[in-house]
Amino acid sequence: MQVLTVISQKGGTGKTTLCGHLAVQAELAGNGPVALVDTDPQGSLKKWWDEREDSTPALSQTTAAHLQTELGNLKQQGFKLAIIDTPPAITPAIQAVISVSDLIIIPTRPSPHDVKTTSSTVDLADRSDKSFVFVINEAHPKEGITSDTAITLSQYGTVSPSIIHQRADFATSMVEGRTVMECTPDSESTREIETLWSYINTRMEKIHKRAIFQHNPNTPRSFDRRQNPDRRQNSDRRLVSVTPPTRGGFGRRKTDKNIAKD
Repeated sequence: MQVLTVISQKGGTGKTTLCGHLAVQAELAGNGPVALVDTDPQGSLKKWWDEREDSTPALSQTTAAHLQTELGNLKQQGFKLAIIDTPPAITPAIQAVISVSDLIIIPTRPSPHDVKTTSSTVDLADRSDKSFVFVINEAHPKEGITSDTAITLSQYGTVSPSIIHQRADFATSMVEGRTVMECTPDSESTREIETLWSYINTRMEKIHKRAIFQHNPNTPRSFDRRQNPDRRQNSDRRLVSVTPPTRGGFGRRKTDKNIAKD
């Protein structure tokens, strides 16, 4: 079972909306069965799930302290993918969530303040040697700040080529316990989510293959992550259970003077 976690230190970045949409799209794309895992005490993801009529995805509501046990239970039940929603904070508990994840999604709205707040999440991912992807979310069409945000973030990690724009159908579908793929299947919003999931799924497949390679006893012992060119870059409806160094100067480019000092 693969584990995808959506993390943001700042509230209002659309974590829960992304979790629900990615889970449903993964099921539609044949990458299920999928279990959503809500570790946010506010329970926003569970509230959305409670409004759903569709049988998938399943949902588990738990805490970071019990997360590893819960993921083991989900794996035993045959789930192929777990998508974790987290509270908007950076705490030791978030570090524990990152440690059991295969890939971290960091949603970021296109604003200087939002970009700066991603630094803590990046640092935690680096300490755990976990791959992460920035996803620009709730962007406004035809605004130059969106491309500026992508350029800035690309200096610190991989940015998803699929940008999710702010549209009313996202909010409307979530209120109804659904997604844009189910409410407006021919919309631009749906195409953006489909493209995002295709990209995320490809990244996770690469991570899975890399893990197999690293655990292969025939793999040369000299192999390590520095050699990895990608490093920086219908069932019954179920409520499953209710139970490296820090980078400095994030968001600022190095000047020629700084490079000379290095």
